[in-house]
Amino acid sequence: MNYHFVTIEGNIGAGKTTLAHLLSKHYNARLILEQFADNPFLAKFYENPKQNAFPLELFFMAERYKQLKELLHTQDLFQNITISDYLFTKCLLFAKVNLPDEEFMLYQRLFEIIHQQLVQPDILIYLHAPVSALQASIRKRGRPYEQSIPDAYLFSIQQTYTHYIKQHNIKTLFVDASNADFLGNEKHLKVITEALEKDYEDGQHFLTLP
Repeated sequence: MNYHFVTIEGNIGAGKTTLAHLLSKHYNARLILEQFADNPFLAKFYENPKQNAFPLELFFMAERYKQLKELLHTQDLFQNITISDYLFTKCLLFAKVNLPDEEFMLYQRLFEIIHQQLVQPDILIYLHAPVSALQASIRKRGRPYEQSIPDAYLFSIQQTYTHYIKQHNIKTLFVDASNADFLGNEKHLKVITEALEKDYEDGQHFLTLP
């Protein structure tokens, strides 16, 4: 393993948390999971996006910052690898999709102040799946407030992620997760662990699962 801080990202339902759990177990790594269920505005947002988007995104940003700041600045002598199932920049990406221009400008100013205080990951694993696969995953896990997410919203999130990764030339393992089964297929997990043993230049490096 060549990286001390690995972050997994992807759209809603892409399998981020499942892969994070498996990698943390494989490497005996410290695990950082997003506490999305603690956000009191999440269910309200899906019912009325316009009214609840700004408090939703502010709450997410504050909670993610607090979690990453505490965990990444506390040394653990027995775990020198950290696996996270979210990138702090997702705050800005979701806000860009969910907020009107004036609110986004204010949010972006706050984000830029906070973002520079955090340690950035050594490498990003991005799980890319078609919207149909994301919807199937969302139905399977059965969270009530997610069941009416429109395809157009998932597609917009997907476009925002991929544009950001390309634009910023982030060191990224771009995984085709169309048929990913990290829990049930050991070969799929092995593709990821073998990839993490290699050195990469900045930019996207594409992985295909067998």
